[in-house]
Parts: sequence; C-alpha cells; structure tokens
Amino acid sequence: MNIILFGPPGAGKGTQAKLLQDEYSIPHLSTGDIFRSAIKNKTPLGVKVKSILDAGELVPDQTVVDLVADELNKEKYQEGYILDGFPRTVVQAEAFDDFLEKNDDNLDAFISLTVPEEELIKRILSRGEGRSDDTEEKIKTRLEVYREETKPVLDHYEEQDKVREINGQGSIDEIFNRIKAVLD
Repeated sequence: MNIILFGPPGAGKGTQAKLLQDEYSIPHLSTGDIFRSAIKNKTPLGVKVKSILDAGELVPDQTVVDLVADELNKEKYQEGYILDGFPRTVVQAEAFDDFLEKNDDNLDAFISLTVPEEELIKRILSRGEGRSDDTEEKIKTRLEVYREETKPVLDHYEEQDKVREINGQGSIDEIFNRIKAVLD
C-alpha cells in the first residue's frame, strides 16, 4: 500500500505515519526526517537545507524529488510506504506520478489532515523540537508558503480521485481510527 500523508506543518503527519507504519508494516519516509538528519550531521545537503529552512522557505523541488526517488528505489519500500512531507508542490507531485508510472506502481491513498491554523501554531510551538524556524512569525510564514505552494497539490490529487480528507483534531487515537477507516 502506497500512502501520502498530507497537511500543513503541525497537522500530525509524523505522528500518524508512525502509527500507520506499525499497523500496516510498511516503512515511513519523511523528507523532514531525512533533512533533519542531514542538518544534524552537517552533510553538504544538510548545510544547504538549513540555510533554506532558516529563511522560512521550502527546499527546491528537484532536490526533494531526487532525494525521494533515490530512497524509494531501496528494497525496503517494494511492498509499500507512507510518504510524509512529499510531494509539497505540483512539480513534485507530477514528478512522483512519473516515478510511479515508470516503476509500474500506483498511489493507493492521499490522506489529507485538516486542522485550523490557530491549532497548528499552538502545536508547533508546544512540540519543542528546537527548530530555528519554530517562532510564531516563522510558523505563520511557513503556513502561508504551504497555502500558496502546497495546497495546489491537494487539487492535483483530487483530480485523480485519490484524496481522503481526515479531521486532524482530537486525540491521536481518534485521528488514527479515522485514517484506518478510510484505508480499510
């Protein structure tokens, strides 16, 4: 099963992805985790990504697409995967569609977590990851970038009838059960 978990920063994608990974025994691929690891280890990609994120901007499409394609070609993803944080733009979505077609594969579900903006800000400020862009001003910038550049991805997958909207408010278990109901 190939799943995209979608939603704004703070919607709970990472939390739900881990639960889905355990439930369905398929790996979770988070571009954010890959980038954070690269930043922590000060790899060339990490240094580049850190300066972009510090400015409250998104990593360039081609960098992200190459990273995800390289990762998904690994053996552990052959039985399925949960993508979190990808695709973030229509260009990335189209590149992912091409990747799937080239590999004779398909997307089974596009799960969109919906959460009001004031709740997103509260969650991000309270999660304490210590990101340099976790200030209220930078969070609002990230949410604005999300609305402008990422929301069109939702429209892209709605045209393919893949989108399943999930209320992202409530307890972690309540949200997880809503997602499972859609997938099962």
